[in-house]
Amino acid sequence: MTNVAVLGAGSWGTILANLLVENGNQVKVWGHDQACVDEINQQHTNKHYLPEFKISSELIATSDLTEACREAEMVLFVIPTQATREVAEKLTKVLIELQIKPILVTASKGLEQGSYDRISEILEDTIPEQLREAVVVLSGPSHAEDVANKDITTITAASNNLEAAKLVQDTFMNDYFRLYTNDDVVGVEMGAALKNVIAIGAGALHGLGYGDNTKAALMTRGLAEITRLGVSMGAKPLTFIGLSGVGDLIVTCTSVHSRNWRFGNAIGKGESIDETLKNMGMVVEGVATCQAAFELAEKQGIDMPITSAIYAVIYQGKDIHEVIKGLMGRSGKAEIEF
Repeated sequence: MTNVAVLGAGSWGTILANLLVENGNQVKVWGHDQACVDEINQQHTNKHYLPEFKISSELIATSDLTEACREAEMVLFVIPTQATREVAEKLTKVLIELQIKPILVTASKGLEQGSYDRISEILEDTIPEQLREAVVVLSGPSHAEDVANKDITTITAASNNLEAAKLVQDTFMNDYFRLYTNDDVVGVEMGAALKNVIAIGAGALHGLGYGDNTKAALMTRGLAEITRLGVSMGAKPLTFIGLSGVGDLIVTCTSVHSRNWRFGNAIGKGESIDETLKNMGMVVEGVATCQAAFELAEKQGIDMPITSAIYAVIYQGKDIHEVIKGLMGRSGKAEIEF
């Protein structure tokens, strides 16, 4: 049995916390919304995020970060990318107060705006090494709604510390949730973050009425530019044909459970960006990551035409039809080009 603190009571945080309880672990989930915390404790539901799901009565929720982390051997971050640094700073003070040194695990996917940091980099930059045993990244094709239904799911636990990755693997694995270990943290996180941007494009194409050929073209060429940028940052090329690369790309670009896909679909149908974001009710990670990826690609000198096109629509107000026309009018290229 492992004592786990789960930071974030959204859909993914709630499902992972519940899974960990079912696996026989002692789990507390931390959320900033007291009403949500009370609902989990009293009603054993989290209807805003998971309307039909019944949470284990053994899962304890709290809005007190210190209480959530007391005796924690593992702290799981499942919060929006742009809020990670702030929460990590608060956690640092808690770890000092409690005098514990847990394994830090992140199950969020994105790049921080401004710094372009991956989430593991934010944690390593914010939380001193003497306060953490290791940092492990969870990533792969995994919608919370499917895991809630106990659909067979496979993801990756990536870390520079493979012993810690194996411990996380053992803690999370069961008969429907399988983990593989990986030492390519850069590749796993870059694939996880950038596929959200491509998923916005996939949703937009669906909203515009394009067919399967177009969607397949977008996903394939999207994977090519994800790989280009990832490799430029030190990732291993083969990682991008794994679970956190092509696997996550497939599920995020084809499922109505994906908020990035749903956001893109609404834009493709002509809905306004601001109204769509307002109505989503949850963070659309690909929107902030799109800006970070666009700027990072320029800094690295990497050609990312699809990401640039999505950026032009979201941040520069360009007409989506003209952007697609521009993509298709580019000069001919070799397919394999890194």
